[in-house]
Amino acid sequence: MAGKTGLVLEGGAMRGMFTTGILDVFMENGITFDGMLGVSAGATFGCNFKSKQIGRAIRYNKKYAHDKRYCSFHSLFTSGNLYNTDFCYDILPNQLDLFDYETFDKNPMEFYVGITDAETGEPRYKKIDNSREGMEWIRASASMPGVSTPVRIGDRIFLDGGIADSVPLEYFESIGYTRNVVILTQPRDFVKKPVSFFPLMKFLLRKYPKLIDAVATRHEKYNRQREYIFSREKAGAAYIICPEKSLGISRTEKNTDELERVYQEGRETAKKQLEEIKNFLAHAD
Repeated sequence: MAGKTGLVLEGGAMRGMFTTGILDVFMENGITFDGMLGVSAGATFGCNFKSKQIGRAIRYNKKYAHDKRYCSFHSLFTSGNLYNTDFCYDILPNQLDLFDYETFDKNPMEFYVGITDAETGEPRYKKIDNSREGMEWIRASASMPGVSTPVRIGDRIFLDGGIADSVPLEYFESIGYTRNVVILTQPRDFVKKPVSFFPLMKFLLRKYPKLIDAVATRHEKYNRQREYIFSREKAGAAYIICPEKSLGISRTEKNTDELERVYQEGRETAKKQLEEIKNFLAHAD
């Protein structure tokens, strides 16, 4: 029986423009997967891959980069969210740059998001079948600690999936995705360091001691994950796409030229590796 092909997307806020460039090239060339798993920005931008909306992510990020309703200290001070939730998950997809819910839901590719349980500090993974209902899970996945309010869904509270599991290749393999393309937004030689503003983060997250522990050890988990990911590449089970060097872009970048530059870098990277990627996916077993 043939194994399932998967696509795993790291977050990184506006470093995600690199990912969107790659995904647009995939769509333009008919590259598909049995399932995908996005974390944080990998979820918010990656959902456009399932809805088959080429160019949507770069378009709205450039158009609304300087709109205080999108990402601003005004939003942070008035709502508790640097990226305004009403704008990002209602006004934008339902009025300004329409998200194709119907295509998302009809696309047979499975779509998962990674989130962090604020009370346990452990990762959770949610399969999104209904895109309208799933927007809360996507929002939770991208709710960066310190600049976002925790998201309550049912009786649990969630925050950014990158805290507990930044690149969940191991999880995807565990549920049957045996041949995976992994898109990273940091170069191969990147080594994550401890969070530099940990005392502030500890204060902001004081209600969630286990989440604080997860933040404190995130760099260790992340660096171990990268070792595993590259070992899977050597074993022929994963294909990794990442920038050649640091993207040099702010996590909350507003310069539209910079957004476009990183997007185009993603496109060029995908084009250069297109035949290798097609060959990798064609040999799923």
